Amino acid sequence: MSAEEPPGLELLYEGAAAYQRGEIAEALRIFEHAVDTTTDGVRTSALINVASMYDELGDHHGAAVRYRAALERIPVDAREKRASTLINYSQALQHLGMLDEAREVLEEARDLLAGATDLGVLRVSCLLSLSAVAAHRSQWNRVIETATESLDAALRFAPHLAGHPLMNLAGAYFETGRRELGVDFAQQALAAFTAAGDRNAVADTQQNLAQLFSRLDRLDEAEELVLASQDYYERAGLGYRAGVGWKIRGFLAECRGEVDRADEWYRRGLDCFRDSGAVLDAAAVQCRLATVAYARGLVGEGQRLLDAAFTVYAGRGLGLQCAQLDYWHAVLVQMVVDDMDSPPAELLALGRALAVPAAIAIDAVRYTLPGGSQRDQWNREVADPAVRLAFRFAYLCGDGQLLADLIETQCAGTTLDTTPGARTERPQFPLDSPVPPAGGEPGAGPLLLGAALARVAAAAGLPVAPPARLAVGPEARIALGDYIATAEQRYGQRVREDRVIAI
Repeated sequence: MSAEEPPGLELLYEGAAAYQRGEIAEALRIFEHAVDTTTDGVRTSALINVASMYDELGDHHGAAVRYRAALERIPVDAREKRASTLINYSQALQHLGMLDEAREVLEEARDLLAGATDLGVLRVSCLLSLSAVAAHRSQWNRVIETATESLDAALRFAPHLAGHPLMNLAGAYFETGRRELGVDFAQQALAAFTAAGDRNAVADTQQNLAQLFSRLDRLDEAEELVLASQDYYERAGLGYRAGVGWKIRGFLAECRGEVDRADEWYRRGLDCFRDSGAVLDAAAVQCRLATVAYARGLVGEGQRLLDAAFTVYAGRGLGLQCAQLDYWHAVLVQMVVDDMDSPPAELLALGRALAVPAAIAIDAVRYTLPGGSQRDQWNREVADPAVRLAFRFAYLCGDGQLLADLIETQCAGTTLDTTPGARTERPQFPLDSPVPPAGGEPGAGPLLLGAALARVAAAAGLPVAPPARLAVGPEARIALGDYIATAEQRYGQRVREDRVIAI
């Protein structure tokens, strides 16, 4: 230790080296020893690192407590250390589903970093975290804007972080229907992290790409990736990421018809998420467990799991996730109905009550997307199946007025796609979003290609206003009026303009 270095600084270097080797528990032990044996700034830095290790190991509550303790010790004028801690704190808050709080601390960090060209790495990290918060809220236009901004910032200030925005762009484009572009970005991120030799980032990106492949029915490719990453997470003791792996493996087993194995692996994932306090991930895996329960004929158990997940999403203002969950619930009800010769009226009414407001809300998302191709793909691949299901339950219920209203609103907007062969054989589960990866050092080839693709893909589109309300008949009744009101109340978001058009 040089004379200029404060006592105990060598422990921070030692802990960082252990972390880089993937020895997370050993790094935590070293940092906790530093907290106990050092003072002043070194002790504060050690406390921040302890919080980061808790978050890595899946104890997000413990991480948040320690970040708050560290923030109380950091002087207001210590801009770099305070901004860095706020960014890391936001990640723990996101895991806990505290999205408003996460956004608030990130905006504080962004204000601290304004104009600080010497802190470009932190600026990139802050933008990446803001992208993640927007992704949790399914605000895909904002994700794309922020991820593109962060990629530009990474190219300027921190090329070693460029894999992050590439993966964020992958998730956003995949979720808005541009799936091949999403996979392309994800593969570029994986190539970049592999070239850098960053094992943590490689494992994270393997897992994220496995999720994309699993949703494209590329099951063998997904399994190869998830097994490689799972081995790393299990050895490193990273409980949260291991839980994500178990969820993916459960989904692969479910796709192959291995229901018992799917149930077992989903429950392992649920245990990991509950242990780490990752409530949003726990809710997503409960939706998958509900699907397995319905497949086994355990309708009551499936409904209980879906209701629990809905409560989690609604309590955090995640309206689109609530709508997607209702759509999936209606898909599961349809599965039960299809196995009955004479389904009871109350079951059909439940499907209608779920499917119609969900379809209205999901369809409204396309008006928030910036480009015409994105709006078209969202309509064909996401909204269209939901609208079709609404039509089906209206027909099964013998609800002539609802059918007429659905036809009127479809004719006034986008025509329902009825091209034979354009539909997938089974509905796609809409709630598994890719998980943002850890950092790495990308190579020049994938990075330059990714930057070019990002600028082209994010080119501005023409703004589109949400649809107006349609007044039908001599009494000027609002078509789907009750269902529109239900959707806006249930999901907490506007799905129609106040403007009324008579037809």
